[in-house]
Amino acid sequence: MEPVEQVGKLKPVKSSDFHKNISTVASGGGITFVGKLFNNVIRLILAITLARILGTVQLGYYSLALSALNISMGIALFGLDAAIIRFIAVMRSREDEQNTWESIQVGMGITLFLSTIIGIALYAFSFYLAENVFNNTDLTPYLQLVSVFVPLLVVNDQLSNAMKGFKQFNLSVLAQYVYQPITRLVLVGILLLIGLNAKTAIASYALASLTASGAMIYFLNREFPLKRSFRVSYKILKEMVVFSVPVWLSSLLIQFQSNIQSIFIGSLDTIAGVGIFSVASQITSVSGEFSSSINVTSKPIIAELHDKGDIKQMEKIYQLVNKWVVIAQIPIFLVMVIFPKTLLSIFGEDYTNGNIALIILAVGGLVKVGTGMGGIIIDMTGYTKLKLMNSILRLVAFIVLDLLLIPRWGLIGAAVAVLGGEGLVNILRLLEVYIIYKIIPYNRSFYKPLIATFSAVGLVMLTRKFISPDTNYLYAGLNIGVMLLTYVAIILLLRFTDEEIALYKTFTSSIKSKFRQNGGK
Repeated sequence: MEPVEQVGKLKPVKSSDFHKNISTVASGGGITFVGKLFNNVIRLILAITLARILGTVQLGYYSLALSALNISMGIALFGLDAAIIRFIAVMRSREDEQNTWESIQVGMGITLFLSTIIGIALYAFSFYLAENVFNNTDLTPYLQLVSVFVPLLVVNDQLSNAMKGFKQFNLSVLAQYVYQPITRLVLVGILLLIGLNAKTAIASYALASLTASGAMIYFLNREFPLKRSFRVSYKILKEMVVFSVPVWLSSLLIQFQSNIQSIFIGSLDTIAGVGIFSVASQITSVSGEFSSSINVTSKPIIAELHDKGDIKQMEKIYQLVNKWVVIAQIPIFLVMVIFPKTLLSIFGEDYTNGNIALIILAVGGLVKVGTGMGGIIIDMTGYTKLKLMNSILRLVAFIVLDLLLIPRWGLIGAAVAVLGGEGLVNILRLLEVYIIYKIIPYNRSFYKPLIATFSAVGLVMLTRKFISPDTNYLYAGLNIGVMLLTYVAIILLLRFTDEEIALYKTFTSSIKSKFRQNGGK
């Protein structure tokens, strides 16, 4: 399958600075990771607060409404979320200012128009969806509420994507992962005093994006002045639409798949089950934050390397990045698999019934991260039709498995469906990247995290005989400490390569420098 033709044909190999590119990935990934970590701390505080105040049923309504919001956003983005990153990155590297500006106009203008139409449609059909899909008309006002916020959150996303195209990851992170969650935390704190319920929680989720959007408009204008004439050539419009349509269909399927678990559990099981599953899913999502941070910052680099025809350097980044994200992923994975009830009990005893589902979801997360950033490579090198095929296959797998397993096993069935669908498509991506470019995300040094993992698990299994039970936070903390110390010690004993040491230094120094900069302002 040939890549979709866009931004010109693939050029002959040009010299690329590997250390500069990997430094960009490391520094941008470091800043993004710290931002996401901060965001997740706030999200955890909010999740615990909402879970305890709202209860499982109200949290179920809240989760279903946000699922509808996310699906609506996926439709409105029209695949231009990936397109705006790729086209800005390539045009910027070519120093083509006019086409850079046109890429921004297309990426923002089309999505704003579509999000307005889709928000109106969601409001109009909210009662129909509540009655016929969920058999619960009480959901209607929640769907009507989220419909108002569709354009606001779509614009927020596209502003962030534009900043990533310019490689201004630190500014995007500051807006989305610092300003936005702090605003939401403040709003929820106020609502606790005057009355917090599912509706006001939804409103705080959406309105918090206003601070992030305002900051990103300011940052984007500082990087690339926006006071220009509005004009878009047919050429750039066509190229972006041709690129974005398969990406849109694929992203729509992914977005639908990401929220389909809540929909199926709500219709085939219970509303309370939706609340429990959403908590387990939130915990699992933390394990992939380091990987997603690195992947986000890799996108413009992969697009540029492909535009220059430098596949050799793409392979080096593919392997080095994958090893590091696996090293970071494994400890979090082990905590979720060995101490699932302890984690879930933080949200309340009613949520501990999701312990088996959490373990299965954690395995799915490890498979997703461990198979490398094949999806990013397929996206950023123009194989958008292949991306669409993968998404169709995954959605079909999810639907079939959900319909077969949720009525029989409930939450566990939904988790198995996630594992099956994610495992299938990520292994397939790995094979596709190898077939197209003859590169894989592994090298000989991959034995190191495996040895560290088995050593840490073995020692924890031994110490658990003396330090128990798991549901006691103190004892669980001691067990987790023993496991993490063992894992880190083994990794350090096995030593890093010079490139890995350079990556680590860049990663940590970028974080320190940004903290110093922000501290001095």
